[in-house]
Amino acid sequence: MYDLPTLEAALESTLFAGKLHFVRATGSTNSDALAAARLGGPHGSVFLADEQLAGRGRGHHGWISSAGEGLYASVLLRPQFPAARLPLLPLAAGLAAAAAIRAVSGLIVDLRWPNDLLLGPRKAGGILVESQTASAQHKIARAGSVAFAVIGVGINVHRRVFPPGLATPATSLDLGSGQRISRQELLVALLQSLEREALALANEEAAKVIPARVEQASTWIRGRSVQVHGPQSCTGITAGLDENGFLRVETADGLITVRTGGLRERPASSP
Repeated sequence: MYDLPTLEAALESTLFAGKLHFVRATGSTNSDALAAARLGGPHGSVFLADEQLAGRGRGHHGWISSAGEGLYASVLLRPQFPAARLPLLPLAAGLAAAAAIRAVSGLIVDLRWPNDLLLGPRKAGGILVESQTASAQHKIARAGSVAFAVIGVGINVHRRVFPPGLATPATSLDLGSGQRISRQELLVALLQSLEREALALANEEAAKVIPARVEQASTWIRGRSVQVHGPQSCTGITAGLDENGFLRVETADGLITVRTGGLRERPASSP
């Protein structure tokens, strides 16, 4: 269980100070954060649960969120950057999560575009970003900006047993590191990293280098033989990110830019 007074003290100098909302169980922390956002909830609000009963991943996938076995948190931001930078937000969140995991466990995270946190070939966590631009929230934000964004982060920390048949085999930080990792320390490191990345996104020059930073942190962005699942389904070799953080894939029919979808390793026997 989290020590909430200690958490509050650790976050005192951050934008999250006094904005931590913890429940033992909820349907989804992202759903809680979205509801708060639509009611005018403040920038920097954090929604944290010990268990999610209906955890959500990207593309309507579920996320198993057993009590006490993982970190399940969502952050509400009212970003000070143009809506055009929104595609960079999941990538920045992935960088933040990878930095936090490394800080508390020593583990190196491989970022699988657009939102997966891998330890080697196994998935340890994921990012789900949901946002709304100012076009429908003009009373809260200027037109052309972001009314709000919710960054959901799910990380397997203590879990040791996973269901069979997962598209990507799963693991946890405890299994990967061989030691028991503190969820509390991980949460503090994550929020501190997210604050740094939010500031980077608000700075035009710092935002420009986010795709390059992700490429350096990922084995999936360039030279990887992949299958792309989703509306732009294809197979090919990854060829880097464009300035918006979208993935370029060299296919038999030429270079395409994938704006949304998921990646899997292309089987060696594939033509």
